[in-house]
Amino acid sequence: MEDLRYPIGPFRPRPSLSEAERKTMIRQIAETPTLLCKAVADLDDAKLDTPYRPGGWTVRQVVHHLPDSHMNSYVRFKLVLTEQEPAIKGYEENLWAELPEAKKGPIDMSLDLLEALHRRWVMVLENLSPADFAKTLIHPESGIMNLDRLLQLYAWHGRHHVAHITQLRKRNGW
Repeated sequence: MEDLRYPIGPFRPRPSLSEAERKTMIRQIAETPTLLCKAVADLDDAKLDTPYRPGGWTVRQVVHHLPDSHMNSYVRFKLVLTEQEPAIKGYEENLWAELPEAKKGPIDMSLDLLEALHRRWVMVLENLSPADFAKTLIHPESGIMNLDRLLQLYAWHGRHHVAHITQLRKRNGW
């Protein structure tokens, strides 16, 4: 049976990336806002407030989660690029998803935010050297991580959540 939590499979990082793999992942990050907009096109409030799986977030919460998460990642990239192995702070994504704007807010504000954020983030990513991608941070739960791993994570993350929505639409015939 399909695991609705991981419609594209769980995150499985590679220890290192080629330049071509990095470019592919940067392109995936660049495409996320457009794919998300297409995934939620023409959904009414009732559909936006439908959980993508039993016990999961609603489509609306998923839409608001993406810029929340990707803003954190963007800041983490910039910290790594401007500080020596910074210790970053985690955040309680499940509690963020319960805040009023995530539960009831219009999705257009998060779609717009994600678009602008990704334009800036991709500009940063496209100008990094292989040495930059080797720079590290200290994550409170995962330990030392380099930017190659974060790039993989967020290329996967956008596709992962877009697939939550597209698979829900397919299952429900929307």
